[in-house]
Amino acid sequence: MNTAPDTFNGRICDLDDADKPREKALAHGIGSLSNAELLAIILGSGQQGKSVINLAQELLARCDQRLSQLARMTISELIRDVKGIGPAKAISLYAAIELGSRCQSALSETEPQITSSDTIYQLMRSQLERLGHEEFWLLVLSQANRVRRKYRISQGGMAATVVDPKIIFKKAIDMQANAIVMVHNHPSGQCHPSPEDDRLTRKITDGASLLDIRVLDHVIVTPNGYYSYHDQGRL
Repeated sequence: MNTAPDTFNGRICDLDDADKPREKALAHGIGSLSNAELLAIILGSGQQGKSVINLAQELLARCDQRLSQLARMTISELIRDVKGIGPAKAISLYAAIELGSRCQSALSETEPQITSSDTIYQLMRSQLERLGHEEFWLLVLSQANRVRRKYRISQGGMAATVVDPKIIFKKAIDMQANAIVMVHNHPSGQCHPSPEDDRLTRKITDGASLLDIRVLDHVIVTPNGYYSYHDQGRL
C-alpha cells in the first residue's frame, strides 16, 4: 500500500497545544520553560520527521545538557555536528546567546542612586541644559532610590511643553515604581518655576500619594544651574 510522504517540518505551530512553548510562556511565564523549550523558540522549526523540540533536545545532548558548553561551540561546529541546524538557525541561536551576554553585562552595571538634588542635576544636565526647547522627563526609582528607567514624557517649544499626568502615572505603575523624580528644563535660563510648573507638581504629587508612590523631587535644569522643589521645602 502506498503511503503519503511525511511532510511534517517540525514547526512550533504544528505541535500539539500542550507542547507549544510560546503558549506555555504566555500562560505561565518565560521562566516556566525548559532549556529545550527555550531553544525551540529560537530555532523556530525542526526538519523532516523531527519536531523542533526533538531538535533542541538533540542539541542539548550534544552539549551534555550544559548551556555553557553550547555557548562555547562555534557556528561551524554547530552546523557540522547537529543535523537539522544550518547557517540561519545557528546564527539565530548565537545572536540570542550574544544578546543574553550583553544583557547580563548591562545588569551588572550599578544603577545611579538618587541621594540629593545635585545627583539628579548631574544625571540629567547633559541631556537638557543645552536644548533650545523644553523637555519633561520622568525618573522611575527602586526602593533604594536607584534609577531603574528614564522616560522622556514630552517635548515642546521654547517656553513650555504639555505634560499629561496620565502618562506619568502609567509609566510609574507599569514599572512598579517605589518613587519618581520629575525633571524638565528652562531654555530661557530662568531657574524659578512657573505657575504651571507649580500646578503640575501639586497634581502629580497628590496623584502619586494615592498610588503609594513617593515623589522625591521636581528639578528644573537651566544653562545657569537648577531649581529643586525638594530643596525649597515644596514637596
